[in-house]
Amino acid sequence: MAATVDTSAAQDSTPATPASPAADPRAADPALIEQAVGKVFTDLGVFLSAPMLALGDRLGLFKALAGAGPLTTAELARRSGLVERYVREWVRAVTVGGYVEYDPATDSYTLSPEMTLVLADDESPVALIGVVPSMADIWAQLPTIAGFFRSGGGQGWGDLGPGMAAAQARFTRPQFVHGLVGEWIPAVPGLADRLTAGAKVADLGAGLGVSTVLAAQAWPASTFVASDPDAESVITARRSGTAAAVADRVQFVVADAASHPGDGYDLVLVLDCLHDMGDPVAALRHVRDILGPDGVLLVAEPLAADRFEDDFANPYARIGYAISTLACLPSSMSQPGGLGLGAMAGESRLREVVADAGFTGVRRIRAQSAPFTILLEVRP
Repeated sequence: MAATVDTSAAQDSTPATPASPAADPRAADPALIEQAVGKVFTDLGVFLSAPMLALGDRLGLFKALAGAGPLTTAELARRSGLVERYVREWVRAVTVGGYVEYDPATDSYTLSPEMTLVLADDESPVALIGVVPSMADIWAQLPTIAGFFRSGGGQGWGDLGPGMAAAQARFTRPQFVHGLVGEWIPAVPGLADRLTAGAKVADLGAGLGVSTVLAAQAWPASTFVASDPDAESVITARRSGTAAAVADRVQFVVADAASHPGDGYDLVLVLDCLHDMGDPVAALRHVRDILGPDGVLLVAEPLAADRFEDDFANPYARIGYAISTLACLPSSMSQPGGLGLGAMAGESRLREVVADAGFTGVRRIRAQSAPFTILLEVRP
């Protein structure tokens, strides 16, 4: 007689799997389904606006529209030297996206003065177009970044391709022109006067050297040493320094923040890069060592709330967390230490890092030119 096996105990011990709305659509609220579809559908439209903006920038279409008043598609095609049929489709796409205004009476399109400042003027303090072309580089990195989710680790900014570095430099340049030179450094009592008289400045994580060159142009009596771990970025920065005629006072070196050369600095800049470091505490300890008497550390980091729930009201948060996931966090995780601070650390966490490095004096600087930036004046 064949033996029988009692499987009731095993069956009873197996946790039941609850039915999900996906398995049984009747369990989901139809009104909420409509909201979910609307949310994703709207975001798909936003996502597809990025290549339209990139085309408008690359082909000079926004610059052709800027200050021209109402233009028909034929007129816009002539001004930009492009094929009218493609221009027509493109301008309709950016018009329904809310970037360009349309007058049906004259079948013409206008770029407003306000949108011109954002999309067609790289010198504007509110210019944002510079970051758009980097979206293609970010998208190309998705398979690699997905692998980091499974295995850990990461990659440096230099691994993202030259497009990302160029976009970062172009995006931050207006902030440095109107902010760093025009407002941030002058907001530190006596600091601008020291640079005018002749100071020694270090710029850590300088990338393509935009901040260094601009500061060197603004304060010709001062000397600068800028560093970045990416050799290709440093090569480009050196070319920029030569083109700007400041190479005699600016030195660009390949080094991470924890091994930046020299000492006795009156000012050390750590601009939008502390969160990219594998061990920001070690980096700032080194900064403390190389600061001279009464030296100042100026830290700039993306605006984030101390509590995640408060970031829902932060207009920068959606961009900040996404860029952090795709570029900043992998950068930190690829380095020794791998702290993974993240771009959206918030002021309290930044103060902890600064304190762990041995600094005791921290002051938040409020600047109109930095609405989405946490600025900290730090002293030993």
